Amino acid sequence: MYKLITIEDVVRVLPSKLGMPIKSSVKQSLQEQLEGVMDKEIGVIVAVTNVRSVGEGKLLPGDGSIHYVATFDVLAYYPMMYEIVSGEVIDITEFGAFVRMGPLDGLVHISQVMDDFVSYDGKNSMFLGKDSKRTIKEGDSVKARVITVSLGKNDYKIGLTMRQSGLGVLEWVPIKKADAKETKEQEMKNSG
Repeated sequence: MYKLITIEDVVRVLPSKLGMPIKSSVKQSLQEQLEGVMDKEIGVIVAVTNVRSVGEGKLLPGDGSIHYVATFDVLAYYPMMYEIVSGEVIDITEFGAFVRMGPLDGLVHISQVMDDFVSYDGKNSMFLGKDSKRTIKEGDSVKARVITVSLGKNDYKIGLTMRQSGLGVLEWVPIKKADAKETKEQEMKNSG
């Protein structure tokens, strides 16, 4: 889930930025220091969007930079449990498919790819469903549900599933609707 967050923190502005307007130098310093950084509480910081206020700068002994207390807004992405995400398959391995969902990647374990016996085709780098004949390969657009989230300071793990209705490779979704219609028609014939 993307969210806008207001943060107050101390920002170190290098001497090379001191000729710029204060808010501009603080924003540029924040962008360099924070964008792409993972935080356990707020997720990955995608962008510093606005500097609301900047306090008085302080010099520290032995450091030519100025340290400002600033209040600023960031756009962050934190994957929420059970959230449905869209993404692109970026890698297929023997044990699962890696899906890029915005600024982070998640893993769909082979057991969570589809409700079918799934085999790995290493030569073509794809998974194949035994009965459904559905395939998943690099470059496919997919929908998945977040089922595990573990964010650390330097690493993260996000587990995804595509075994639920309406999830999977986008081309599968109409097939699932048709399957549901056929099942309903069959049930009506059997009961009537």
